Formats: sequence, C-alpha cells, structure tokens
Amino acid sequence: MITRRHFCEQSVLAVAAAALNRTVAESPEFIRGEANETIGHAIIGCRIRGKAHAAEFGKLNGVAITYVCDPDRKLAEELADSIESTTGRRPNVVVDLRRVFESSDVDTVSICTPNHWHALATIWALDAGKDVYVEKPLSHTIEEGLRMIAAVDRSGRVCQVGTQNRSHAGIRAAAEFVRGGGLGNVTLARTMVYGRRNSIGTKGKYSIPAHIDYNLWLGPAAEETLTRPELHYDWHWDWNTGNGELGNNNIHYVDLVRWVLGLQGYGDDVVSIGGRVGYEDAGETPNTQMVVHRFGELPIIQEVRGLPSGPFSAQVRDGWIVYGSEGFISGASHFAPDGQLLKTFSGAAENHFANFVDCVRAASPNKVAAPVQEGHQSTALCHIGNISHRLGQPTPLREILHQLQGWKLPTEASATLDRMMQHLGDNQIDLERTPLTLGPWLSLTREGHFRDNLNAEQLRTRTYREPFSL
Repeated sequence: MITRRHFCEQSVLAVAAAALNRTVAESPEFIRGEANETIGHAIIGCRIRGKAHAAEFGKLNGVAITYVCDPDRKLAEELADSIESTTGRRPNVVVDLRRVFESSDVDTVSICTPNHWHALATIWALDAGKDVYVEKPLSHTIEEGLRMIAAVDRSGRVCQVGTQNRSHAGIRAAAEFVRGGGLGNVTLARTMVYGRRNSIGTKGKYSIPAHIDYNLWLGPAAEETLTRPELHYDWHWDWNTGNGELGNNNIHYVDLVRWVLGLQGYGDDVVSIGGRVGYEDAGETPNTQMVVHRFGELPIIQEVRGLPSGPFSAQVRDGWIVYGSEGFISGASHFAPDGQLLKTFSGAAENHFANFVDCVRAASPNKVAAPVQEGHQSTALCHIGNISHRLGQPTPLREILHQLQGWKLPTEASATLDRMMQHLGDNQIDLERTPLTLGPWLSLTREGHFRDNLNAEQLRTRTYREPFSL
C-alpha cells in the first residue's frame, strides 16, 4: 500500500529529479540539439506496443534504452532480456513508473500502458521534465485529453501521439489534394474496423499472478476484482480501463479523416447504435457499433464489426473513406465515383519515432507529426460515441428505425444500419433475443460539452483512486 506520506515524499523527489534534469540539460556537457548527444529512453508498458517501441528506439542512433517498466515484472524482465541481446546493454527494470520519472538517466519516455494510465503517466513525465511519446488513444476520458494539452503547454516539452499514419507522405499528399478542392464538394466521411474479436471468456472472479503488482497495474482505475481470465489486452473491453474498439483501432482512422479534411472541433451532435452480440462473456464494450457524428451538414460515420465480416467494398476492405463529388479518397489513393482507381499519391511511411527524436534534439515541440492537440480531438470523437452507447438502452429494431426517422439522420446513416443488420443476420444474430443498444441523441457545444445531459457530462471524466489522482 502507498501511504499519503509516501506519495508526498515521492512527489518531492519527482520535482527534485525534474530540476536536476533541467540543470543537466542546461550544462555545457549536455547541449540539447547536438546530434551526438545520447538520449536516455524509458519504455513504460512492456507488451505489444512496448516491444514495438523497444525495437524502433533501439535502432535509432544516439538513443539508449535505459529503463523498462511494467507492473508485471515478468514482462519487464523479458523485454530487458530482449533489449540486451539486441543492443548489448541491459536497461534497468522497475515496476513503479515513478522511479522512471525520478531518474536523471531518462530524457524521453514511451507510454505504452493500458489506456487508463495514458494521461497520468504522460502528465507526470512532462512535469518531471521528460519528453513523451504516448500511444493511442491519447486518453481514457475527454477531460484527461484537455489536462494533457495543458501539461504540454506549461512544460514546453515534446509530446508525440502514437497515431503514426500522420507520418505517411502519401496520405499527407492526399490530404493536401482534398483540402485544395480536388475531391470537389465533400459529402461524407466514414471509418470501418472489421476485425474478428472472439469471446474473452466467462465472467467470474480470477486471481492475479504473484509477479504482477495489481495496485500499480490499476493505478487511477477503480479497484475492481478481475472478472476475466486474462488481465492483459482484454482490458480494452472493460470501461474501467479501456475504450472498446473505437478507442483501440478506430482511433487511427478517425484521426486520418480529421487530418485529410482539416476538421476541427467535436461536432454538433452524435448517436451510437450497437451492442456486444454473438456471445456472452466478461466484456462490456460493444463488438458491433455504428456512431454518427454531424459537423454542420457533414456526416461522419464510425463503424465497428467484431464478428466475421466480408470487406466493405471491392476497393476498400476496411479503414477510412472521404467522399466527394469528384470521387473518394482512401489511404493514399483517389478513386472515381464508380470505384475506378484514378491516382495513388506518392510517398511512403516515414519514421514516426525518428520524428519524435528529431524534435527532442531540436527542442521543437511544435514540429511533431502527431501533436497532442490533434490526438485529443480525434480521441474525443471516440469518447463521445462511447458516451452515447453507455447511456443507451436495449431497443427493439423497429423503435430504432422510428427514432432514426425522427432525428432526420442523413441517408448514409440508414444505409449503414441496413448493412449492419445484414451483417448480423449473416452471423445468425437474433435481435429479438439480444436487441441492440440505442444511445441518446447528444448535442454538443463548441467546447465539447453536452447540452442538457448531466449524465453525459459526468462521463467526460472519471473518479480517480488515491494516490493516482489527475
């Protein structure tokens, strides 16, 4: 257990460490911006993305991985072994991320934790004088994203978001084409995540292995008994720690839609239709979902399918599409309205990790490919869609159709619902027995607050466990 006194003492140490880091950074021996300066890097979270970060940062010149951290010591030790075998240098292994922020051997940090830790870990790192690469989705709640922006602003540090497709030169050229009017009148944008998601197992009470510090793993999340067989990864499907498939993979695609369109803000209104169907398990988040946003006259539709599915179309299996009077854009390609490929924009994916390191060396926080301000707005669209779902009720299909007509949603919303019904029928889902959840139609202010819905407003943030408070 971490006492309040211990937490205060560690906070003092963190502030002292931050001061030490800045003193070192300003000394003649540490000239920020020199190419031959070795950057000490820490990786927090040692599973899938942590391993990817270790591989990428480990091969960048002038970067040494000095720490790995995970509440699961076994994972941390395994990653340290891998780094040592590849680079010849074994990083320090810790289970408490605060030890990382106190160290003068750490200049930059990768936040590869579960979603519920992203905001607090990033803010603590920035306030300790570290530059941060934080994985997607940026935050676990809307309020967290705003706090992260404030931390970047006050610290002046570099913060890169793991929406790495913003480092793709071909998509950048496609975005310039659309914003320059090449697609004509833009009428619709959509995202699609079609990926099989199996049951995560029967809901019950499961024990935590001895090599995992569950208190640190939970951190700011509510203290709950583990109700699924696997602690790792399946946290995505628990509202206490994850954001469902919208926040897991769809965040990449909605971010690209916003980038290509140059779209700003939270939209005018939103509604979600979906559910967790096809099996009964310990998961809470929907495995089938469509979310409709309206930005003025422009609809944006986010769609998730976790049951077996065919491709969206002959041209696009899944991903994202922006439609206009002159055809549509998906990936780095421009198609005619009839689907004929017209052009693929040149340019390959650039190194998102190298972009972060270059910005750190140059002390140029405004030159990152994926800034925290953009990451927040894209992530917020996922949060807003999930808030509508979480406030919804299981509703018979006929009532859903009646409500959609009353809301006067764009034609493409009804067409997407028809396709969803066909998809569920192909998977033998009986919607009379397991009806979908219809969320409320939520209206938003320019600042991203919900009009006349206190329950929705409360879900913009969360309650934090001491001492892991935002």
